[in-house]
Amino acid sequence: MIEKMPWIERRFTFDLPVSMFPNLIERVRGTPARVEDRVRGLPREALVAREGEKWSIQEHVGHLFDLEPLWSARLDDFDDAAEVLRAADMSNRKTHEANHNDRPFAEILAGLREVRGGIVARLEAMDARAAARTARHPRLDQPMRVLDLVAFVAEHDDHHLARISEIIARRGEGR
Repeated sequence: MIEKMPWIERRFTFDLPVSMFPNLIERVRGTPARVEDRVRGLPREALVAREGEKWSIQEHVGHLFDLEPLWSARLDDFDDAAEVLRAADMSNRKTHEANHNDRPFAEILAGLREVRGGIVARLEAMDARAAARTARHPRLDQPMRVLDLVAFVAEHDDHHLARISEIIARRGEGR
């Protein structure tokens, strides 16, 4: 198995042309459907099983849901011409305190789908000029366009989907 890189160690080059904006919107739009497809048929026990202190499948999905307000707030930052985007809570306190394993998975996925749909609608309403607005990302300490934020979110989604796939493979639940 290929060794995974922790999210916090990832570095990004934001050099996609604005013409890629619709493609990136499709990536983030598709995350809830990809999650649903990946976990379809898994028993609840598989969704909530933890390996030590590592998150369960359900907690990974809950984490994606927990971050939706940050993505939306960062779009607000762009709308407000902020110089620096608001920072994420790198301790992931919201996810750790949410008790996602005590909730029905369908509720978490429905919440992700609903909130993500609202963000996608905001993105689809933007023109090329809006997609090219810039602000500085606080942790990466580099300029980021709206387009780059969407690429960043898509990469973050894929990071967690890959972790989910690893858990499924380790448990022998793969399809």
